[in-house]
Amino acid sequence: MRVSVCVGNYARSPYRVPGLEINVFCMEELCYCIRENAFLLDLSFLDDRLLDWIGRECGLRELANSLHSLVHKKGSLSAFAITILRYVGFFDEETIRETEKVLKQGVGLSGIEKRKNQIDYLVKNKRYRSALRGYDELLRNWKSDEAGAGAESDFTAKKDFRAKIWHNKGVAYVGLMLYEGAAECFWQAFELDGDESYCMDYLAAKRMLLTGKEYVDFTAEHGEWYQLVMELEKKVEKAGGEWEQQPDYLLLYNRREMRKSDKQKYYEDNDRLIQALKAGYRI
Repeated sequence: MRVSVCVGNYARSPYRVPGLEINVFCMEELCYCIRENAFLLDLSFLDDRLLDWIGRECGLRELANSLHSLVHKKGSLSAFAITILRYVGFFDEETIRETEKVLKQGVGLSGIEKRKNQIDYLVKNKRYRSALRGYDELLRNWKSDEAGAGAESDFTAKKDFRAKIWHNKGVAYVGLMLYEGAAECFWQAFELDGDESYCMDYLAAKRMLLTGKEYVDFTAEHGEWYQLVMELEKKVEKAGGEWEQQPDYLLLYNRREMRKSDKQKYYEDNDRLIQALKAGYRI
C-alpha cells in the first residue's frame, strides 16, 4: 500500500485552473491536474493568482516565491510546472520527466490551437455548455483577429482549422440534444472545408431535428447528396442493431413488457430503481 504525505494545507477556497475549469483544493490535486492535462496547459497557467493561492491557501510561501520569477520574467511553462511537481514530490522522477516532455512538445502549438484543445477536453468530459461558451469566444476572437490582419493573414489561410472549431461546437450541441444548433454548426464547417464528413453530420442533425416526412422532403430537394443520405441510413440501421444488443436496451425492453403484463410489479421495480439512483447520487 502506498502512502502519500500531503504537502501544504488543504485550501478552504479552490484554485480554478484556467482553460480547464477544474477546481483543485491542494497541491497534490494540482500536480495530478498538471500530469493529466499537460498537453492542454498554456502560458495562462503562469499566473499571480496561482502564486497567491499556493502561498496563502496552501501555506507554501517558499514555493510561491521561487515561482515568482518564472511568472514575471517570462519563464517557460515546462520549467514552471516541473518546479511545482518536484517540490511536492507526488510523482516519481520518471513521471516528471515524461510530463516535462509533453509540456515541451506543446510549445509548437499556437495559442488558438491550445485553447481549442482545452475546449475539446470539455466536450469529451460532457461539459457541453462550458464548451459552447469557449467555442463562441474562440470564434469571436478569430473573427476579430482576421478582420484586423487582412486577407493574407494566417487566420484566413486556416479555414480547415476553423471548420474543426465549428464542427466540434456542433458536437457539443448534439450532447445537449439541441439539433438545430448542431445542424447550423455542421453546415458552417462544411461550407468552410467542403469535407463530406461534415455534410454527413449535418444530415444526421437534420434527421434528428425534422419529422420523417420533413426529412424525406428535405433530402429530395438535395439530390446531390443522395449517396451521403444512403450511407447515413446504413449507419443509422447499424447503430440501431448495435443498440438493441446493449444491456440498457434489454433492460428498457423488459420493463416495457413488464408494464404491459404486471403493472404492480412494474411500479414496485420503479421504486427500487429510484432508491438505487438516489443512493448512487449521494455517493
